[in-house]
Amino acid sequence: MQTRIAIVAIFLLLPPSTTAQDSSADYTKSYEQKALEIFRTSISYRSAQTHGQVPVLAAYLANQFRAGGFPDEDIHILPLTLESGEETASLVVRYHGDGSSGKKPILLLAHMDVVDALPQDWERDPFSLIEEEGFFFGRGTLDDKFGVAMLTATFLRLKSDGFIPTRDLIIGFTGDEETDMMTTRSLVTTHRELTDAEFALNADAGGGKLDPEGEVIAYLIQTSEKTYASFELTMRNPGGHSSMPRSDNAIYELATVLKNIEAYRFPTRINETTRKYFREYAAVTAGKVGEAMARFSENPNDEEASDILAQKPSEVGITRTTCVATMLRAGHAENALPQSATATVNCRIFPGETVEEVQAALKQAAGNDALEIRLLGNPAPSPVSPLREDVTAAVTAAVESRFPGTPIIPYMAPYGTDGKVIRAEGIPTYGVVGLFIRAEDVFAHGLNERVPVRSFFGGLEHWHTLLTELAGR
Repeated sequence: MQTRIAIVAIFLLLPPSTTAQDSSADYTKSYEQKALEIFRTSISYRSAQTHGQVPVLAAYLANQFRAGGFPDEDIHILPLTLESGEETASLVVRYHGDGSSGKKPILLLAHMDVVDALPQDWERDPFSLIEEEGFFFGRGTLDDKFGVAMLTATFLRLKSDGFIPTRDLIIGFTGDEETDMMTTRSLVTTHRELTDAEFALNADAGGGKLDPEGEVIAYLIQTSEKTYASFELTMRNPGGHSSMPRSDNAIYELATVLKNIEAYRFPTRINETTRKYFREYAAVTAGKVGEAMARFSENPNDEEASDILAQKPSEVGITRTTCVATMLRAGHAENALPQSATATVNCRIFPGETVEEVQAALKQAAGNDALEIRLLGNPAPSPVSPLREDVTAAVTAAVESRFPGTPIIPYMAPYGTDGKVIRAEGIPTYGVVGLFIRAEDVFAHGLNERVPVRSFFGGLEHWHTLLTELAGR
């Protein structure tokens, strides 16, 4: 290491009598323990909507960067008041390079907020990091305090190593990714002078896939996301006394509408990213699903292949626009006929398809002219980021160092992250998280969220390799 004294000054002092091999082992353990400390502390903050803990978490992380040698002028806590009146914040930290590459900075993304968790529903306290059975359990362990801990610890490690990047590196931690993404938009609009970059790496997307036995299948680079749009569907009736049922019952009519929408399938679609994803992922996917992937990549109009993929929750969203009912409310009294019934339908719209087209398709599929459909919020489409050779090469180096021979495959996410906002504002964005996990262990937003312990420590090496490959000499 170039500056061993600086390293141990920030983390743990090494015994003066250790051998070179022991010193290296102690150093590895020290920065891993620092990362784990950041992870544990971050999990302890209930940084979900309405709890007001995001600014507190941002302040804690800012102090970690100050203690690690980053000057105050490069650390920016950016408060923001949400439409609900709640205070949140984003955090920007700049790691200055020497400019020798002549290139613009790289923006590094993660989010500090989480979906809330009800402690009474969990098997363990969701706001305490608990290690059991080879996993770290807790809300945000996967989504996305994993990314926050990875980037924070990697910046501290590189700074302590005396690493001088050839271009600036900028961390952008957002504070409402799980809700309105107002902090995300503000980073690349209001505060663009702090975050402008050639491209962004997102620690909340992409990553490695393991099979049920824990063997590595592939690594996915996320290059695009679907548009997120929600609609309220409402049926209205005159109502009346429940002792005198009518044929025009708003609840029953809405139920019929929802069943019609459930039965409707949007047309299959494909783009450069999804075609390559299905073609290459087919090679590492056994059985009829793998065969369907290969066939779909050649012909997205292959109905049998698309039917097979439609039965796979992890794949159907990559083949087409999807809309699903997520919330219901109806009636005003148990002894009165409902005067209205409303459902929320959430759609994930394939790039190239408009919100207006989807709304029209829902109206037609519903089969009831009396249905009212109202768009919620202001959904915005996001472009596909073209694959970059430098990003692909750096990811390949990081993955090869851990799992040689792993296929690197581009991927379009059916969900949404900060990346869609960053892309929409002209900064190509790539999901390159260092996590490898089985599909059956993914509980983001759900009960007993977890990440494999080995993936946590492996993720630290992943980010170290990525940043030194992209911004080192």
